[in-house]
Amino acid sequence: MTFDSEYEPFFQPPGWIIGPIWAILYTLMALSVTTVLEKRNELDFFPVIIASFIIQLTLNLAWPQVFNSERYLLSLVMLLGMIGFTIVYAYLTYAVIPTASYLVWPYIAWMMLAAAINTAYYIESK
Repeated sequence: MTFDSEYEPFFQPPGWIIGPIWAILYTLMALSVTTVLEKRNELDFFPVIIASFIIQLTLNLAWPQVFNSERYLLSLVMLLGMIGFTIVYAYLTYAVIPTASYLVWPYIAWMMLAAAINTAYYIESK
């Protein structure tokens, strides 16, 4: 059961919208991290902020392969990691660069939806 499977939760967005949404989300993330890099001297926890961003991005890039191989529990754990590390990133940037934080909030929301979808696939596979 992958996105190409017959099963789809009722709240899963149509496939045609996924590409445009990811284009927007990656653009917002790029703008956010660029802003952070430009103002790195103003941030107390810059290494943690960048590490959080890199870890979540690594999980993000690895996730489709794991999900499409129907390892739904592992892919759900990966999504929770993405959400957690992005929240750390957003929290640590908020005080000094609120815009950098705001720019990743839509990504956090999308990952939460993805986690709900992933959970539905996991439950259906059992």
